Amino acid sequence: MAASFVALLALVLLLPVLLLGAWKRGRQAGAAPHVVVVVLGDVGRSPRMQYHSLSLAQNGFSVTLLGFYNSKPRDELLQSDRIQIVKLTELQSLGAGPRVLQYGVKVVFQAVYLLWKLMCTDPAAYIFLQVREVLWAPVPPEPVCDQCDAGGPGRELAYQETPLDLQHELFMKLSHTYSPFQSCSEPSDASMERSAFTERDCQSGVVRSLHGRPALLVSSTSWTEDEDFSILLRALEKFEQLAVSGDSLPSLVCVITGKGPLREHYRHLIGQKHLQHVQFCTPWLEAEDYPLLLGSADLGVCLHMSSSGLDLPMKVVDMFGCCLPVCAVNFKCLHELLRHGENGLVFKDAEELAAQLQMLFSKFPDPAGKLNQFRKELRESQQLRWDESWQRTVLPLVTHIDLQARG
Repeated sequence: MAASFVALLALVLLLPVLLLGAWKRGRQAGAAPHVVVVVLGDVGRSPRMQYHSLSLAQNGFSVTLLGFYNSKPRDELLQSDRIQIVKLTELQSLGAGPRVLQYGVKVVFQAVYLLWKLMCTDPAAYIFLQVREVLWAPVPPEPVCDQCDAGGPGRELAYQETPLDLQHELFMKLSHTYSPFQSCSEPSDASMERSAFTERDCQSGVVRSLHGRPALLVSSTSWTEDEDFSILLRALEKFEQLAVSGDSLPSLVCVITGKGPLREHYRHLIGQKHLQHVQFCTPWLEAEDYPLLLGSADLGVCLHMSSSGLDLPMKVVDMFGCCLPVCAVNFKCLHELLRHGENGLVFKDAEELAAQLQMLFSKFPDPAGKLNQFRKELRESQQLRWDESWQRTVLPLVTHIDLQARG
């Protein structure tokens, strides 16, 4: 929420400068229009804004990408001679004073800092700014609903179902650090390599899922007040009670990815749980491993609560790109993305989520179960690839306004 406010505040302050820059750029005959793409987050973990930058560059625009540089961006981005990355520096916590005051100081500092960085760039004809799922582009601001799927422009989809051999490689990699991915028993054959979910014959290379394996539940978060993870914890405690009482339910490995201000708080709460049928894992994954994990999971859980009631959680879009069924906490506009009972389920509290987990994982893995029905629906859904969607939605907008500026 703070990032959205900072970006909008800076945009309002800079609007006259941007309008003048757009006019100047439009008056330069033959010059490639210049676009500023703003990411108030880690560039390497903002795939859609990277894809927007690449698509703009491929369509003849020169691009300045402003963002925090904590993770390596895509190689295509680094190698493009039309894209310049300008690194932003994040203000660290003041560590003193009331929380509201710290928040206010941070917002003002970042807004002024972003304003200064934008003014130091070449005059821009357009500015792309993602604010709570809505893409604002160009100047003057106009919202564009960013519902392109997660695949990059002209590339293999970044988010898709993960083949079993790649699942095994990921599970073995994670097992070196995280115990829930480690096998509970050693294979009798020395030529077999085993994780908690899969095993591979090292001689033939054949990979198979383990009989009686745990179910893999994934949730991603920025660990902020926008997501109440106590809902998931209470639902999993109820799931544990059902499993202990004899319901036909599998063991669960619950992987919660991401980092943020409340991460340690919830890790402490998780550490106090002593469940027999549920294991927790809170990794900070490499950027390339996150889509592989989603494509390997059995169920995604989204606890994002829209403070505006208008933005759609991109984590659900990522999960759907991997044909991963989702249970999501309900809010005003979620139905635009998740159709209850068709491609996933919505819930309002821990009790509803627990009942959904019981229903979905009953007799797991059941080919005729609701979980596989959701996955089949997601596979059959006709989604636009990135190129087609971008060419249809975004390119006409910037082309139209560019012609207006030059006219």
